[in-house]
Amino acid sequence: MICAKLSEAGNYLGIHPRLDQALGLLTEAYLQTVPTQRRELDGDRLFVTRFDVQTSTDEGRLFEYHRRYADIFVLTAGAERVDIASPEVLTVREQHDDYWGCAGSAQQQVTLTPGSFLVLLPGEGHRPGMALSEPENIKRIVFKILLTEV
Repeated sequence: MICAKLSEAGNYLGIHPRLDQALGLLTEAYLQTVPTQRRELDGDRLFVTRFDVQTSTDEGRLFEYHRRYADIFVLTAGAERVDIASPEVLTVREQHDDYWGCAGSAQQQVTLTPGSFLVLLPGEGHRPGMALSEPENIKRIVFKILLTEV
């Protein structure tokens, strides 16, 4: 997991070429152009989508994790809490493709606001979209980066 300011994205280059490509797009100018429909940057290997959603106070919402894809979350409006938990402490409730939906409790929490980003690597459980106090509308950009080929 990496949590940093957009201006620090270059500090994390060199982990994987597709991650480098996504980190290079973490600019205010580019983020403002991301649509609510999936934009393929390298087919299924790298794509980005904007989600306009409302945060939730529902602590019973499922965590998720992936085995092949990393996620980068960036907010362009609002604030959200992202709960973090290791898959070892989560109970799988549903699974399809590269999505494991799990019940459990947070081991850590990260607050995302505009100007920061969060990288979640394969196997890192996360529950995005949690309200800081009251539900609010947010705009979250999500980059999906294939790190593990099958």
